[in-house]
Amino acid sequence: MKESLSLNDRVSLAEYRREIALERLKGGQKIIIFTDLDGTLLDAETYSFEPALPALTLLKKKDIPLIICSSKTRKEIEYYRKKLDNHHPFISENGGGIFIPSGYFKFQTPNFKYDKDSEYLIIKLGARYSDLRKAIIELREEGFNVKGFGDMTVEEVSKITGLAISEAKMAKERDFDEPFIFKGDTKRLFNAINAKGFNYTQGAFYHILGDSDKGKAVSILIDLYRKSSGDIKTIAIGDSLNDLPMLKNVDYPILVKKIDNSYDKKINLSNLIRADGIGPEGWNKAVLKIISAY
Repeated sequence: MKESLSLNDRVSLAEYRREIALERLKGGQKIIIFTDLDGTLLDAETYSFEPALPALTLLKKKDIPLIICSSKTRKEIEYYRKKLDNHHPFISENGGGIFIPSGYFKFQTPNFKYDKDSEYLIIKLGARYSDLRKAIIELREEGFNVKGFGDMTVEEVSKITGLAISEAKMAKERDFDEPFIFKGDTKRLFNAINAKGFNYTQGAFYHILGDSDKGKAVSILIDLYRKSSGDIKTIAIGDSLNDLPMLKNVDYPILVKKIDNSYDKKINLSNLIRADGIGPEGWNKAVLKIISAY
């Protein structure tokens, strides 16, 4: 039997079954890969994807779509798409928006309300940013010690994220999701957020958002790819709790290690593959392992 993707010395029955399933990819099914950015494809401190270059190069060679699915904004993701020479759809702000390059799918996109601009067909799933900002202000007035990106200067965002000033500016240009920092009773805060009709999630920061998440956006794109390409196999790679909805909606969910060399303990799926490495290093190993079976 081939080496397991799990770091465990003992290969479980579930892991064995996953290995058998990976062998079936040799039948020629189209693969679609969804990936988080921060702490996953990008190093959590340097924001470099250099350790993942061997796998990224192989994806290009095999013409396998790589779909960015991030808490980052449209402008931030466009910045990395350019660096990656990526021309596929992407998902912004924890599933708030789906951006499909004009003419990417050779059919009329069905059953969804969408906008168009000069570059994309845009499916909007998230709440309006102005409504999220209003909720943050109300929470603060109610005594919660919350501070969103919208309350911070570009310099403050740069300091707490480690982003360059130019990237911090892009991080503040939000549409569907508000990251925030908080000190206090999280259970009470989350209840207050829900009472206002909003949801929350957590990655590097807390986030307030509407009735959207990465999983809902991923499922829409999967349906579109199936309409376009027929039978496909789907892979998703993440590192944090806000990636869980995405991981639940694919055939092969992959979890990379966090910067402290641990896996997110809140993510437990029966078919979860734990990659051997932190961030882009684990990303590279897992993708090379899977694509070698393709």
